[in-house]
Amino acid sequence: MLSILVGHSYFLRFDEKQRRRAKPYPPLATLQIAALLREGGHGVALFDAMLADGIEDYEATLDAARPRLVLFYEDNYNFLSKMCLGKMRDACCEMIAAASSRGARVVAAGSDASDAPERYLAAGADAVLLGEGLAALLALVDRLGNDVSLPVEQLVAGLPDVSAMIAGKTLRSSPAAPLPEPELPKLAARDLIDIDSYRAVWRGAHGYFSLNMAASRGCSFRCDWCAKPIWGNRYLQRSAADVAAEMLSLKRDYAPDHVWFADDIFGFRVEWVRDFAALLAAGGGGVPFTIQLRADLASPAMAEALRDAGCREVWVGAESGSQKILDAMHKGTRVAEIAQARRALGAEGIRVGFFLMLGYLGEELDDILATRELVERTRPDDIGVSVAYPLPGTKFFDVVKRELGAKRNWQESNDLDMMFAGTYRSEFYRAVRNLLHDQVNHPDSPDIARRWDELCASEHDYRQQRDEFEPSLDQPVGGLHSAAAFR
Repeated sequence: MLSILVGHSYFLRFDEKQRRRAKPYPPLATLQIAALLREGGHGVALFDAMLADGIEDYEATLDAARPRLVLFYEDNYNFLSKMCLGKMRDACCEMIAAASSRGARVVAAGSDASDAPERYLAAGADAVLLGEGLAALLALVDRLGNDVSLPVEQLVAGLPDVSAMIAGKTLRSSPAAPLPEPELPKLAARDLIDIDSYRAVWRGAHGYFSLNMAASRGCSFRCDWCAKPIWGNRYLQRSAADVAAEMLSLKRDYAPDHVWFADDIFGFRVEWVRDFAALLAAGGGGVPFTIQLRADLASPAMAEALRDAGCREVWVGAESGSQKILDAMHKGTRVAEIAQARRALGAEGIRVGFFLMLGYLGEELDDILATRELVERTRPDDIGVSVAYPLPGTKFFDVVKRELGAKRNWQESNDLDMMFAGTYRSEFYRAVRNLLHDQVNHPDSPDIARRWDELCASEHDYRQQRDEFEPSLDQPVGGLHSAAAFR
């Protein structure tokens, strides 16, 4: 059996916006993998970058653990990992190099590693898992357990979903016979993290403590901007009984005041949510929680079932108040459904947040004003605003890739830079973001209407100068890649 150090590279202190928000969550996917390896009898240690001071903390853990295998398994439930922030990628490559220099074998996995394995292999990784890679991971671990010095060619031979550098070239595994897909453990290895440190940050900043869970993996919908390198278009839902049992165990063992469900789409079916509510009630009651949900799934019946289960807040992927833009995204929802979802959830006393996206292809001022009108009319309790972010493997990326410059990733989550030539420059979208937030937080301020008027009057000054290449929504593109949506 192997000594394995499992870790990730999302350092909260490297992302100033998220550090100020002070809402850190343990790396759930990383902890699930740690539990899976521990079930296999391996000696597993964990490096949790989330609250660490820096890479020097990792190196101290590495020297203390002296593992034969180091596995970097990013938290696939963390949307910031899906964005592949530049600072975190650089940190991971530095950590890989440190492990390799100490003689450990190294495997990396995550959204960015799946899209650009050559970066991680060049840093010193022996192999990169493509997608979730559970079956391939267990096969790699088994081979290293038999011979930890196995050459890379033999280590990855015949395995699916793996990339390696062989004879100086980055090679992706050719199609191979599928391996049996292992099931993830019902409980993540939360005992490996310093839960009291998380509790202290939450309580100090917000007066309550929140933990994360996931009732499903993936999303079956096909929005054009949604990168899916981990789960593809699969929606893998756990049983209501298992999710209820996990929540009750968190309540008993860690006493959180709140739970954040990291699913792209929670529940999906009303019957599942009703079963979940009944099981929690039978177990003495669950923990108040927050979820993400599509607008077209937030029916009055779903809202009632969520209320009964203890849901206190729902974030809806609204994206835009313009039907033209929703259709261009192939979002599959109607503006009227967004408003209906707000009413249905609000009627059950559930807070509602909207995820909004600015700058998508074809968006003009009228479309932005339609989003403003949606926010003004429906009065969500909160909003999150971003600009359209081209991620590799998406139809959106393929359309704009000729316009992408040297910057292909944000360095941290407050970057909000346009990476392609949209209708407006980045500073215009930042001004719109600020106005939308003020519209939600200070709806009665007389200053907001004046600021909107001033911005609209000067919008021409912010327009991009277009070159001969004009991205078109009708431009032929390659196929979709495939894991969870960035919002």
